[in-house]
Amino acid sequence: MNYKILIVDDNPEIREVVNVLLSNEGYMIEEACDGFEAIKKANDKDLIILDIMMPNMDGFEVCQKIRETNNAPILFLTAKSMEQDKTQGFLCGGDDYLPKPFSYGELLGRVKALLRRYTVYKGKEVKKQENILEMYNLKVELDKNQVYLDDEKVMLTDLEYRILVLLMKQPKKTFSNQELYENVWDESYLYTANNTIMVHIRNLRKKLKINPQSPLYIKTVWGKGYRFE
Repeated sequence: MNYKILIVDDNPEIREVVNVLLSNEGYMIEEACDGFEAIKKANDKDLIILDIMMPNMDGFEVCQKIRETNNAPILFLTAKSMEQDKTQGFLCGGDDYLPKPFSYGELLGRVKALLRRYTVYKGKEVKKQENILEMYNLKVELDKNQVYLDDEKVMLTDLEYRILVLLMKQPKKTFSNQELYENVWDESYLYTANNTIMVHIRNLRKKLKINPQSPLYIKTVWGKGYRFE
């Protein structure tokens, strides 16, 4: 499949390097030099590689704008590598975070992993299922990968959707951080992933209008993990 990838960076040398690398892998590449151009070009893309430190509009704001209409995975590729920067990136809707300087092998690995998950999320590589997950006022149509709250469609990223489906398929089962990460991210678990999981759970609860002080549906089991009930 010819995946479409948008590279957003105000540095033309970075754009050229990433473009050449990914073009050689058969991906269809488009570039944007700033946030305004990125927002215009993002709609039909399967993956967006996004810098943070850009003039006029930083990557965090660009990510939020893109998330209003597009659930394609967003990979932050940036020199900002502090833990709070990563957290902010996840909170505004990012899916992964790779600090500069980066190795070509690691970039390709992240890109392939994000596209694989997104492909499954969009239903391009899965057989159609007729079953529906439904509890309380929450419904998931597995054949369409769509979520409804009180019959209103909820826009989730692929990772948020995968977390919700995993938990709903086994209600009352407590999933540890390791189980969640390895099932949803399809990667080996490291302790540093705990913050990533926490931020995505927080975003999911917010979209499902869950009161963080008394969370319905997705419960935190302190010291153990999360469960749906």
